[in-house]
Amino acid sequence: MITLLLTPLLLPWILPPLARRTAERVRPDIALWAITGGAAALALGVVTCLGALLLPLALRLPVLAELAHLLRPLQAGPAALVACLSMLAGGALAVLASAAARGATAEVVRLRAARDLVAGIPDAGGLCVLDDDRPDAFALPGGTRRTSRIVVTAGMLRALDPREREALLGHERAHLAGHHHVFLALAQLAGWCHPALASVVPVASLAAERAADEAAARACGDRRLTARAIGRAALASTACRSGLRVPAVVARGTTGPVPARVKALFAQAPVRRVVPAALAIALLCGAAGTSSLAGAVWLHRGVEVAQGEHPAE
Repeated sequence: MITLLLTPLLLPWILPPLARRTAERVRPDIALWAITGGAAALALGVVTCLGALLLPLALRLPVLAELAHLLRPLQAGPAALVACLSMLAGGALAVLASAAARGATAEVVRLRAARDLVAGIPDAGGLCVLDDDRPDAFALPGGTRRTSRIVVTAGMLRALDPREREALLGHERAHLAGHHHVFLALAQLAGWCHPALASVVPVASLAAERAADEAAARACGDRRLTARAIGRAALASTACRSGLRVPAVVARGTTGPVPARVKALFAQAPVRRVVPAALAIALLCGAAGTSSLAGAVWLHRGVEVAQGEHPAE
């Protein structure tokens, strides 16, 4: 059982190179689904396996001590090894929970601040213009009581010509239409669950930006115009050292490796295809899920034996 539960903790290290290759070779919207889905599935496997490994230590607590006899017949491995792994799992879960709590709190605070920033400003068709000289634009997701908005500053509008403005706004509309903030939030959450998955977050962000770039190019019918708009917006934003602070889950057109995005827009539009890297992500998640499920089934079977429901023959 120990091997079955340790395997899902090691498999996430395979995802980063696969994610980068998928982002380069697969159509952006498909890549975003594959990368984020893979990271979320592997993160779930990590948390599940850490919880199972924590069980021997948890059963030593006075509250759960009466259930300790259920674990003895499981023969999960050498007692010293099981105790050591259980303590490490407990520490890992504590660090994970602390990082997730701090990160989520910071994201919520930034999201509320961004929403409060535009709360009293009227919008036209979901477009809100901030009277700010700093060039910036981002897609602000709504909530239960607030609608989604595209936020652009007066400084950004002055930095672009009318056609470039429309291309940039099309980019931000694509973020809202594709619910990219959900993908970014899932990737961020997965990153807090495992250090290997943390390096996947920028790749998921790039896939989201590339998906919005392609949607904007299709909407305006001019890939070069979209590339020029993204490039000029990024240059204007970079020239201003102090930009608006928004949470990581809020997509903005000036983030990510802009030169790579512009280069991709100057090339031919990507076709709908799935390369071996994307298939490898699916197999990787399948392997992690199978190993986690097998370990859980083994554990459940052992508890049933301990309870006398299925006596050993």
